[in-house]
This record gives sequence, C-alpha cells and structure tokens, in this order.
Amino acid sequence: MPLPDTIYCAQQIHIPPQLPDILKSFTKAAIRTQPTDVLQWAEAYFTALSKGEFLPVKERLEMNIASQTTDTGLTPGLLKVLHKQLSQRQKCSRKELQNKWKGVCLPPEQLETLLSLGSFGSVVDWMSFFALGCSTLGGSLMTSLKFACEILTEDEEGGAARIPFTTFVKLYTYLAHLDGDIPQEHMDRFLESLQERVDLQDGMIKPLDFINSPHPD
Repeated sequence: MPLPDTIYCAQQIHIPPQLPDILKSFTKAAIRTQPTDVLQWAEAYFTALSKGEFLPVKERLEMNIASQTTDTGLTPGLLKVLHKQLSQRQKCSRKELQNKWKGVCLPPEQLETLLSLGSFGSVVDWMSFFALGCSTLGGSLMTSLKFACEILTEDEEGGAARIPFTTFVKLYTYLAHLDGDIPQEHMDRFLESLQERVDLQDGMIKPLDFINSPHPD
C-alpha cells in the first residue's frame, strides 16, 4: 500500500471556514465558565451546539469561584445555566436533569441529595428543584429567595432584580412548606404584607421588598 502524500506546505491544508470562530467561541466560553472537567464539559458544549440547545456556559466569570482551588458545587452562575436549559417546560425527566448536571461538572452526590430532599421521582418539577438549588446557595429562606430573584430577573446586573410576584409566591411557598416549621397563617400574613407594595410595582417584587421584612425564618 502506498504511503499517504506528505504535506509540505500550508496551502495543502484545508481549514473549514467555520472552525476558527467555533474554537474562539469555545475558548471564551471555557474561560468564562471555568469547568472542573474540561473534556466532560466540552462534550456537553458541542452536543448542545449541534442540537441548537442552550449551551452550558455562564453569562460571566464568577471571580470568587474562579479563584478557589476546590470544587464548591452549585453556584448562582451554574444554577442560571441549568435554568436556561431546563425551564422551557414546567417539568423535566430525572435523567435529563442528571445529564445537564453532569454537563456543567457538578458533583453527582449533591444532585442526589437535592432530589432526595424534594422527594422527586422520575419526573422533576423544575421550579421546585430550582427553589431547592437556591436554598443551597442561601443560608436562610430570605437569602435563598434573594438568590432566586438575582438569577431569574430580566433586569440588568446590579439592578433591582425584580421578578413576578406570582413566581416569588410559588418559590416561597414551596420552601416554607419544605421547612416544616412555619405555620400556614404566618406564611399567609407574610405574603399579604408584601402584596400592597407589589401592587404599586406592576406585580413585580425585588429583594429590597422582603429581605428585611419580619418573618419567622
């Protein structure tokens, strides 16, 4: 069998015209996302790219995370990535969530802990899981809801971080029920105390409306 032709000059090498832009975008995304396992993340990245799905890419570099030497698990940036990937439908399969979780290189044991805590089966209500994710970021109920507002808001970074009050009520009610120590009458009274200011804000609520409000947290 004859040996393949030896390439002697650059003119003999055909570079697909899309390749430079693809590699440039991939490199920027990797730097911004800081995956703990680049190869695993790259597989998820190019799979999503080929299917036209939301990429497993953070919107911006989380500086406090990038400077750490150990994996701390779920971060606001990664939870926002998962939300973009999985919130298009109200529910997702457990397997789909596991695949997306793996794609952003998060610890599988942390996922299993959250799934167990929420008593999820083969089908997962996304916003309920999202609320649990926020609870791992915040040390208290109010702090968890503040993270939820900052992740879900369409306001610019550093803005008021408003979200629809209906969304806030769903997240708050789920986490408060899960807590188990907050009486229903306290929950109702707390939501009623927020309703008046929400009515003046076109049905939107921001962290400043509730973070310092009296609550049996």
